[in-house]
This record gives sequence, structure tokens and C-alpha cells, in this order.
Amino acid sequence: MNFELKSLGLDVAAADKSDAAIVLVPNGFKAARDPLSACIAAAQKAEDFGTQPGKQLALYRVPAVAAARIHLAGIGEGRPQEVRQAVAAGVSAFKGTGAKRLLVAFAGAAAQPDAVAAAVQAVADASYVYTTTKPKAEARAWTRVVVGVPDAAVARTAFAQAVATVLGVELAKEWGNRPANHATPTMLGDAAQALAKLPGIQCQVLGPKEVARLGMGAFAAVARGSQEPLRFIELRYSGAAKSDAPVVLVGKGITFDSGGISIKPAAEMDEMKYDMCGAASVLGTFRALAELRPAINVVGLIAACENMPGGRAVKPGDVVTSMSGQTIEILNTDAEGRLVLCDALAYAQRFKPRAVIDIATLTGACVIALGGVRSGLFSADDALAATLQAAGEAAQDKCWRMPLDDEYADGLKTHFADVANVAGRPAGAVTAAKFLERFSGGAPWAHLDIAGTAWRGGAAKGATGRPVGLLLHYVLAQAAKPLPLQPKSVRRKAASA
Repeated sequence: MNFELKSLGLDVAAADKSDAAIVLVPNGFKAARDPLSACIAAAQKAEDFGTQPGKQLALYRVPAVAAARIHLAGIGEGRPQEVRQAVAAGVSAFKGTGAKRLLVAFAGAAAQPDAVAAAVQAVADASYVYTTTKPKAEARAWTRVVVGVPDAAVARTAFAQAVATVLGVELAKEWGNRPANHATPTMLGDAAQALAKLPGIQCQVLGPKEVARLGMGAFAAVARGSQEPLRFIELRYSGAAKSDAPVVLVGKGITFDSGGISIKPAAEMDEMKYDMCGAASVLGTFRALAELRPAINVVGLIAACENMPGGRAVKPGDVVTSMSGQTIEILNTDAEGRLVLCDALAYAQRFKPRAVIDIATLTGACVIALGGVRSGLFSADDALAATLQAAGEAAQDKCWRMPLDDEYADGLKTHFADVANVAGRPAGAVTAAKFLERFSGGAPWAHLDIAGTAWRGGAAKGATGRPVGLLLHYVLAQAAKPLPLQPKSVRRKAASA
């Protein structure tokens, strides 16, 4: 699907030879002397259409308009969410019509850049079709999408970022949606190596022997019950001087999670193929970075394996030694994500990062707390947390900061190791984050629990590609900023947690 941004008034839009057009009409629209304006004005006069969000009107073969199918959609004040909902409704209305070329035209005043970005992402999201293991599925219909605005120059940067975000989100969706036998740790490593063919990206993939030499005992323990060999993936995007400290993104890559010996209930266990969506979001972010080429260094780390029961599988009560040297009593083998992440977080410290962000479908408790609207955000660093939350708002990929009080770590105490991997049911998402905090090192660190936002269930079942948008907005914002000064108190707290 090719996107194009053009400066188009409604007079020019009426002559555009697209198969279908979505015309976004804001509050205060004033009709000019062109066929589309006249059509909108007539519909408003007849009270068949209004500019309020959610108002729609489908038209066919409007005189003097080149596109055969027209969908008028009210966008109210033209906020990103209003635009996104209107465009999604329009794309859905054209489904099955055979239309291949789409025009999305903003009527009236100049469209805000974030609204243009929302329109691009809405077209992509509403028209996405998974086909990899469904060869008879009808692929996405749109081949060309023109976004028409009164002044393209105003929105060009936001448009380019939105197109790159779409590429990243759809790569994340692809790997999130693949069944586990089509998305093994080895295949995930191959996908990362394919990214290294793009500008500015390098990739290294480590196997079981290399992971053992690194002392990643927690990660290796999770993989023991599976026939599929683990993979530890290191991606590097180099957009700045080598001396510039990178942002490190750490993705949980459990390509299938049975729960191990602490096996999950059978119902909906198929959805545990999505337990690598944190890893998929790292892949997606790197795909977008290769498109935009920002002046920043980014490292992506993915710990990929399956969590399966078996004769060699780790057992409840076993004690393993992590890369950091801390010993961990595994009280529940279904709390495996934190085990693979803790070793990846320890590995991240070798890059002397400016910030470390781990992304994981970590806890059902976070789903109970926040549902599928916002990802859970945990960080002891106020500046990092605020920047990530702002990035999520800008990207329409929202998160919400959760507490990290030291008292939450009390339940992780054990007589038999330095720390236990679970602390009981209360505040499960918080205690999981407190576990990870122990391994975060001295750099500013944040944890994104995406268990509720990485995929949808029910009729709309599938990966969402979140939080690629949030991560990309954060990284791009950092590209224009100097390295933050880290207060000694924060460094000491992170090191001793």
C-alpha cells in the first residue's frame, strides 16, 4: 500500500481519479463553489449529515466528482481520535467494493499534523489483513492512498513519521499473529537478521552455547523444557556518533507460553502465541527507524524461547543463577517472562545506555488494572516516565504510570535465594515490575506491561502492533535532545534495588 500526501482543496479533490473518497468535515465547515462542498452543504441543509464525530453519509456517483464512492464523515474539532474513528468507519464502508485507490480529503481549515498522522494509521489499521498462514484469504484491497490537505508542507514530517509507524506496526502484527510453529525463536532471529539489510541496522543472534557462556541462567532455565533452541537477538541502529549512549529496548520473546510445569488452563491457551509481542514491537520499531534515519543510537535486545513442560523443564522450587549473579527461586514457572527479561536487562548494562525500556506481555494483573486501553508504565525515574507517557499520548498509543513503592518488593523475599520470581496475587503487575527493577542497573529504566494492549480477543482477535507508536515517538524525541544528567540519588536507588 503506497501513501502519498498532497495539497488538495475540495475543488481539486473532486477531480482526483480515485475509486473512493473519504471526506473529513470539521465543525465550522464553510462551503466553497465546488461539487464536494455543494454536496456537503446540501446534506447539512437536509439534516442528513452533520460535522459531529460519528456522523456519516455514504454517496454514489455524485455529479462532477470523479470518485464513484464518497463517504462523508464528521470529525468535530479534528482531534486525532476523532479523525481515526471517522477514517476507520469510511474504510470499513468500502470493504468488498473492489475499490483499490483511496482519497482521504480534509475539508475546510488546515489539518493539524497529528490529525494527518491519525488518518494514515487508521487506513492501515482498518484495512490490515493477515495472510501468512491463510493463503486463500483476500489480501488488502488498497494499492494507493492519497491524503489530501489544504497545505501539505505543514504536515509533511508527521506524515512521514506516520507512514514509518505503519511499516513498524504491521511488522509487529505479522510476527504477533503468526502461530508458534511459524514464529519459533529461530525464525524470530531470522526476521531480525533480515532487518540488518536495511540502512543503519546491524544484527547479532546468539544461541544456547553463547547464552550459557554469558551466564544467563534464568533465561536458559525457561528454555529447558522445549525442543526449540533459544535465541538471544541483538539489534543495533546507528544514527549518531559511536560515543553517543544508546537507548536500549528490551523485548520479551516467549514465542509460546504453555506455563511450563505450572501449566495454564487449556481454554484460550492458543493466545499464548502473542507472548512475544514485546519482541515484535522491538522489531517493528527498528523497521520504522530504518525508514526515518533519526540521529540517535538504539539497541534492541530480544530474549526468545518457548516455555514448555517436559522432563528437562525447570520445576517450582528450583533456584537458578541470573547473569547479574543474583539467585532466583522459581516458585511459579508461568512467571517466566521476568526470568528472560532479567538476564537481558543485565546484558543491556554493557552499552552504558542513556535509558533502558523493557516491553513485555508480562501479567494478567495489568489487564485487570488497565484493560486494553492503556499499557502499564513502571519507572522510578520521573523524567523518563513523563517522557514516555507524553510519547504515548502523541502517538495515540497510551500508557499509564503505576506505582513502584519499595514495600511492594516484600513479597519477593525468600529463605532459599536472593529473590523469588513471584509474590502472590495482590498487585501482581507491580511486584513483577519490582522484580525487574532489581536487574535494571544504573541507567534510567522503565517497564511497559503490554499484556492488555498487545492483542485483541473475540471477533477482532489479533495483534495490535502496540506499542511501536509509543516507542518510536519516544526515540524520535530523544534524537533532538542532549543526554540527561542522572541524579546520584536515582543512580544509587536503581543500583541497590
